[in-house]
Amino acid sequence: MAFRNFKMVSYVVYGRGSFNQLDEILAPQRKGDAPMVFLVDHFFEGKPLIARIPLRGKDKVIFADTTYEPKTTQVDALAKSLKEEFGSISGVIGIGGGSTLDLAKAVALMITNPGSSADYQGWDLVQEAGVYKAGIPTLSGTGAEVSRTTVLTGPTRKLGMNSDFTPFDQIVLDPELTKDAPANQRFYTGMDCYIHCIESLEGTFLNEFSKSYGEKALQLCQKVFVEKTEWDEECDDQLMMASYAGGMSIAYSQVGVAHAVSYGLSYLLGTKHGIGNCIVMNHLEDYYPAGVREFKYMVEKNKIEIPQGICKGLTEDQFETMINVSMGMKPLWENALGKDWEKIMTREKLRALYNKL
Repeated sequence: MAFRNFKMVSYVVYGRGSFNQLDEILAPQRKGDAPMVFLVDHFFEGKPLIARIPLRGKDKVIFADTTYEPKTTQVDALAKSLKEEFGSISGVIGIGGGSTLDLAKAVALMITNPGSSADYQGWDLVQEAGVYKAGIPTLSGTGAEVSRTTVLTGPTRKLGMNSDFTPFDQIVLDPELTKDAPANQRFYTGMDCYIHCIESLEGTFLNEFSKSYGEKALQLCQKVFVEKTEWDEECDDQLMMASYAGGMSIAYSQVGVAHAVSYGLSYLLGTKHGIGNCIVMNHLEDYYPAGVREFKYMVEKNKIEIPQGICKGLTEDQFETMINVSMGMKPLWENALGKDWEKIMTREKLRALYNKL
């Protein structure tokens, strides 16, 4: 049996105020006068964080529009314009939530790999290391800072560029950066982590490696969203570590039903990943009874609205599109339901589930 030999993030710095070390962290990675490109979530446009970015020489800040999740067309256009403008760049630094971090990873890879990012949607298709890349999360929960994938919506599917070349070379985990996140957004993203953990811990791929990280991440999510009565600094610290540990948990296992179904929603309707997972999790009592019970309690306790009826009025063709995208997530279904998953999750059953959303 061959065991997974997976690539992890090379360097990690954690702590309040660690963002202030960014200049010295990047200094040795600079190649002559080739610039560092900072891809920053548009949420921070005009905010004080921008003045703290250590710009040198020809460095450039690009605000990433994260209204929708990253598309292969957006990645290709960004990589092309950077190559045309600068010839070569020293690295790409992503500052933001999961969408911005995924965008940064993908752009860094497409600076050096030919063709379109759509050509690399799948497992181990990337052939060349990208330019240097660093990730600085300003939201906690997606695990994008540690994962070996960058999830993109392409012309025919929503699928990651899963490869050993995808993980960041450096991540800066500074909980101070998450303190201004809107409460709803913070919840949806935190639930992404919670749902990762439920899917990983109840999946058929589970082993002691993923279990160790998954149990810790789950415990931290419960502290923040079940036990705490009001949000404080400790919540930001704990949720940032939950995100890291949750991402590590799925590195050696997989996610499951909620993620597989929500990929269909985001491909067709552009539903954001965190909120999409919440919409689906709300209806998964048959698969994760205890997790769904606790999830519903957290939704109520934190006074969060989960959208209902988002599939109302869709055409048969649109349902078919979502089903095709979702059914394409084979490793997720296998982790959730076992080798014979196709006998369990039929197209009819999946259609009935989408109907409820």
